[in-house]
Amino acid sequence: MSHPLSIIIVEKNGTLKSLAIKDFKVEELFKKCGFKKGEDFLKQVEWNAKYDGKKYFIEVYAKTDGRANSENKYDFPPPIDNKLFFGSCSILAYLKKEDETKSYTDLSLPLWNKIYEKLFGGFEDLAATAVEDEAEEDELANVPKEKKTKQGYLKDGFVVDTSDTDENEVSTGSEEEDNDGEETEETDEIEDDGEIVIEDLGSELSEESYDYDPET
Repeated sequence: MSHPLSIIIVEKNGTLKSLAIKDFKVEELFKKCGFKKGEDFLKQVEWNAKYDGKKYFIEVYAKTDGRANSENKYDFPPPIDNKLFFGSCSILAYLKKEDETKSYTDLSLPLWNKIYEKLFGGFEDLAATAVEDEAEEDELANVPKEKKTKQGYLKDGFVVDTSDTDENEVSTGSEEEDNDGEETEETDEIEDDGEIVIEDLGSELSEESYDYDPET
């Protein structure tokens, strides 16, 4: 008995659900999305992203023609973020064997969420950013009130005397430069960690053979 293949179905309302297919055939994928006919149910894009030491190839199959009010509301990553799909869509993953043939592999919701975030370039932690903003020293905090407007800005003609800068402020500047260097290194590590290549297939359907390795 072959191992069922786990794929992701993107329902019309944007909800994701995991589906295990016992006898997977890509040409019958449209049925899993609730369509009676496979016309126009084509591969719309193919991404690849490295995660946990493996290079995953991600495919999206969907319809670009359909009835009004049946548009899919899911936010797909670029370059199909502005494409309009109808009804349910499917997302599946494969790995490449040594002979470059496809070997479809399970795509779980947690794995897709990780790849999804990477395809969007990562999400900014707004809460952490707010804390950092509050921690930043107000440059005008030490300026006398009579030299500032009601809004807290410097009045015209007044310039902050740089000679008043104390050693702590100089030290802070050096630390900020060091921090900038550290942030650059962290960014480099993230870039080295993941490689994303996007292929927008439009309306073309791949004619390559689809192999599924049950043990993968």
